[in-house]
Amino acid sequence: MKTEPQTARTAIHSDEPKTARTLFRSDAMQRIMAFGALIVLFLGFSLASPFFRTFDNFVGILLATAVNGVLALGVTFVIITSGIDLSVGTVMTFSAVMTGVFITNWHWPIPIGILGGILAGSLAGFVNGTVISRMKIPPFIATLGMLNIARGLSLVISDLHPIYFNDTPAFREMAMGSVVGKIIPGFEVPNAVFIMFGAAIIAHLILSRTILGRYTFAIGSNEEATRLSGVNVAVWKTAVYTLGGFFAGMGGVLIASRLNSAQPALGFGYELDAIAAVVIGGTSLSGGEGSILGTIIGAFIMSTLTNGLRILSVPQEWQIVVTGAIVVLAVYLDILRRRRR
Repeated sequence: MKTEPQTARTAIHSDEPKTARTLFRSDAMQRIMAFGALIVLFLGFSLASPFFRTFDNFVGILLATAVNGVLALGVTFVIITSGIDLSVGTVMTFSAVMTGVFITNWHWPIPIGILGGILAGSLAGFVNGTVISRMKIPPFIATLGMLNIARGLSLVISDLHPIYFNDTPAFREMAMGSVVGKIIPGFEVPNAVFIMFGAAIIAHLILSRTILGRYTFAIGSNEEATRLSGVNVAVWKTAVYTLGGFFAGMGGVLIASRLNSAQPALGFGYELDAIAAVVIGGTSLSGGEGSILGTIIGAFIMSTLTNGLRILSVPQEWQIVVTGAIVVLAVYLDILRRRRR
């Protein structure tokens, strides 16, 4: 069996005519459609409101995308394996709280505290992967349990109070400072944006150039065939969920730096935005297909949509309705694409 299903699919369809239908079914076309939707949103909101096309608003969109984009990177790996992770939002919060404990309460050096926060998220992901791969508990149930565990631990450890980083201004500068702004005056783009793009590059390399990436696609395409080929599916699936926890931990550090505090009640609902970004970006909920580029485009679509609706003074409850409808549409398009394949 070929461990990378995309290669197998390419070989199967190598003699198929390059018709419009074939192009529609391709993964590349899915990303092109998502990018086209993003351009349409930008043009539509720019025409609807002059405030949308200001530089400060564009920076706001980039900053709003940073945390959700990092969370979505980890979710991409999980969904490609035909799994799901409902805990990334509260694991993000748990990582932020642990970062606050390490840096503010225990007075650890900032780099060590950041590493500790990311490792806390990775540990939560490792537990998810172990429960799913070893105990055979469905991902939906296992990660739903972790959602509540991480949420409860965040409240207990913080004693229901936010943890502030007022004594460590350098920590806030990590996300909200602008290295580029110091080099190019007037181009004040927060560091969090470049951290997200750096994380996306790393995620892309892992997914496309490593054995973990190849097995991620293989498990999502046909888990039983992958197991019969001699691959230790439990180990690699645990590694995928651990990687998802790693990115959730990174998101926790970013949001703590952005807010200059660790808010223990924050994070509930972020998992839905992350999953939506992944699905809109073309990753199939059935597994075996997906890309990091598509996920980043999906994250920008989500933040652009939210920002534009807010500028147009659309009530928040209707913003939620619109977002939900777009997710349903993205899933439906994926179903159509798979049926035609």
